[in-house]
This record gives sequence, C-alpha cells and structure tokens, in this order.
Amino acid sequence: MSTLDGRTGDVRVVDLDETGWLLDAGLPVPAERIAEHFAEVLTPPDGTTDIVVYVHGWKTRPRSALTAAGRLAGLVGAQYARYGDLYPRLRAGGFAPWTVLVRWPSQEGYRVTRDRAHSIGRVPDGHAARVVGQLLGYLDGLRGDPAAAPVLATRGGQALHLVGHSFGCRFLCEAVQWAADEAGGRSLGWSRPAPPGRPFTVDSMLLFQMAAPRDAFETTFTALPGAPLSGPVVATYAERDWATGFWHRLAEKRRGIGAQGIGTAPRPVSSVRMRGVDEAYPHDVLDHWFVSVDAGGVFVDGRGPSGAHSDHLRAESAHLLLSLADHCRP
Repeated sequence: MSTLDGRTGDVRVVDLDETGWLLDAGLPVPAERIAEHFAEVLTPPDGTTDIVVYVHGWKTRPRSALTAAGRLAGLVGAQYARYGDLYPRLRAGGFAPWTVLVRWPSQEGYRVTRDRAHSIGRVPDGHAARVVGQLLGYLDGLRGDPAAAPVLATRGGQALHLVGHSFGCRFLCEAVQWAADEAGGRSLGWSRPAPPGRPFTVDSMLLFQMAAPRDAFETTFTALPGAPLSGPVVATYAERDWATGFWHRLAEKRRGIGAQGIGTAPRPVSSVRMRGVDEAYPHDVLDHWFVSVDAGGVFVDGRGPSGAHSDHLRAESAHLLLSLADHCRP
C-alpha cells in the first residue's frame, strides 16, 4: 500500500489476528507458507538502508494505523530533507528508509487489549512472537551485502528500528524479550554467529507514550538487557497524556510510563528533554540502555479523555528517530 501525498510515506502492512497469527486478506496464513508470504509482500526496495517496524496502540482501527505509520514515515522524510545536516552519518552513508506496519486487534476494552498485547507477544500463549520473530528474522536475512549495494558500504547491513505506541510498546517488548530466549534467538536469527560486520540485532527501540507501569522494565520486561538490542530503549512521556496518567492509574493503581517516564529499570535510566527539530541530540545523550524523553512541551494536543496520548506524530518525533538512526551508524 502507498499513501504518497506529500504528508505520508510508503508503508507495507502485516496483519495479525486475535492470537497473533499472520493473516493474508483476512485469512490465516498456513505455517508452512509464512516464509513464502513474507517473500511475496516484504521485499524492501533496492537501496533500502533502514527498516522501521511500527506497532500501533489501543483503539486503533486498521485504516487509522496505516495513516499513523504513513504519517510518521512522511515526517521522517520531511525532517531529513530539511535538516539533513543534523545527521552526518546518514548523509555520508545514504539514507533510504522503509516502513513496515504491524496491525493487531486492539479495539476491545482496556483489560482485554492490555492482556492481548502481552499474550500474543509470548510463547506459548500466542503466535505473534513467532510471527514477528520470523518477520524480523526475514528482514535481517535481507540486510544488504555491502559489496552489492554501495549505499551500504559503511554498514554491515540495513539498520533495524522498532517503533511502538501505547499498548503497541508492550507488544514489542514482549516479542523482543522472547527473542532473548534461546529458542527465540534461533528463530529470529539474531543469536546465530554473525559474519564479521553483519550484526543481527535491533539498532534502536523507540516507544511513544508507553501504556505500562513505570517499573515495567524492572518487573515485567526483565529479559530486555539480554535481548538482541544493540541500541537504546527510548520512551517518551508527557504530562498531558491522560490515558497513561489519570486513566492508567484507575486501571493499574499507578501512573504509566507515557505520563511520567521510566521509573526503574535493570540498568540506569537517562533522562533528556525532547529537542526541537533543528537542535541536535549529541551521541552521549542517547547512548544509554534506557532513555526517558520528556516530550511534555511537544505532545500537548488531544481531545477527549486520552488527552495528548496520541499526539506523538510530530516533526520532533521524526527528529528523535532520525537521531537514533544516525547514531547507530559506526
């Protein structure tokens, strides 16, 4: 699917059912056809340097999810076109991103959707971990050969960035955490001995307004430090995010990461203010295991009881993603 109208970018879509199983035109894909299906629909364009996998959050309809992913891709393109000099490594090695949207059923009530975000990201509860694992493993398998793709000459392959919003952040954390398991590592391909210069890891994980308790990284996603992540886990928060503030406290008895930032984690948490579109993020600002980004001055718009929970589609967000992509280059 394409939505090229000057405001959005090209997006390829992967659909999952309530159990996390892969769908094709609304029908389950047989297990023996998963790799074939990926080969049919998930072939990055020639010269792709960065792959962005986006997972939406709660109460997001399929069309809205596509619009959001396309909007983010468009913002990234516009930011890079206008302020490309802020990303010298991308300029030097070339930058041609490609976005994959993972859609999952998130229309039901809070607790049902919250629990589904966990269950379909786990093994053996659901299938999403294996499906997403094979997806990411397949993308890793397509990481370009520098000898065949000059644009990748400074890299061992395409960079891989995971981006989630709201409950989609829990979904991603479960899937990546599962990858830390021995069996998961084999499925993903990230734990295989990698050829020199070709790391099989995620280069960054950016979590917009995560709907999870502030201690989730210390109490729930405890395996992340051992997961195939070669870059930071970055989570934004904003005071006007009422969905993860007031409403999250009612449901979970405590405010969420999206309202107040990461609380505790297995490794030290660094804090930084979300910067303007023309203000660079120095390498040492983002070079940490966990980075909590105060977006309270940027994510301010929103109607209804969720407040600014879905106000993450901003140029400043694209700037943050581009900065992570730039700093993951050697």
